[in-house]
Amino acid sequence: MKRNITVISALILISILVACAPANAPQSPANLSYVDGLGRVVQLPEVPARVVSLAPSNTELLFAVGAGNQVVGRDEFSDFPAEALILPSVGGSMGKFSLEQIAALQPDLVLASELNSPELIQSMADMGLTVYYLPNPAAVVGVLDNIRTVGALTGHTPEADALVASLEKRMDAAVAGVNRSKPVKVFYELDGASDPAKPWTIGSGTYIDELITQAGGVNVATTAGAGYLQLSQEALVLADPDVILLGDAAYGVSVESLTTRPGWEDLSAVVHGRVYTFDDNLVSRPGPRLIDGLEQIVTLLGQ
Repeated sequence: MKRNITVISALILISILVACAPANAPQSPANLSYVDGLGRVVQLPEVPARVVSLAPSNTELLFAVGAGNQVVGRDEFSDFPAEALILPSVGGSMGKFSLEQIAALQPDLVLASELNSPELIQSMADMGLTVYYLPNPAAVVGVLDNIRTVGALTGHTPEADALVASLEKRMDAAVAGVNRSKPVKVFYELDGASDPAKPWTIGSGTYIDELITQAGGVNVATTAGAGYLQLSQEALVLADPDVILLGDAAYGVSVESLTTRPGWEDLSAVVHGRVYTFDDNLVSRPGPRLIDGLEQIVTLLGQ
């Protein structure tokens, strides 16, 4: 009888401790072996308590799944959420990082991305650092997969699954009323300051192109090719977009400045006042804010 009472008491104590544990406390991952975007097998003997992020998108993902308290270092361009700014920077300008600073932070995990070269990954691995290379997704579903991956790596699978479910719900709601019977012709400008005659944009095979399609638009640059590319002024005039989204507004490109580009003043989007500044960070950083970007694109195309 005494033995049974002791066992029952122990079980009650465990139940109380579990119930009182923080909701976002990292849980031990079910699988300690992972294959990253470079095909490397990455071993995690336990949940990483100290994580260094080498890309703004990775930093956003880490905080979004509840692993913000585990992040001890970031690249210098990680500025969202605001809490990330208080973390020490390990570099990143022109692709150059300080291996010494990264090592000094004693990370259990370094979360890299396609912004980081394979050579950098190998250099860190040679130093004995555990590095996971998170691939850049080509589709929205790939962004959701990356959320799940970061959740698993950091011991926050339940939070990651809940986040994905909420994003999918918002995505469905955003496009529910979209009229695709007459798609809106869209030009998304990534960089028109470097060469206004051949601005950088996104072609087919990108998740930004997918967002435009989901929002009821057709990306006029898809006929020029896949990925990130430059579109000639002649091709743009021929395509004559109904809407222009200035993803480079943060770099000084304004709605008014487009009229100074030869031929642009006659574009339908310019004539009808359908040129809009747009926060490129929402869509160029593959993370949860992608759905914010989708919602805004739906609104702009519907105006």
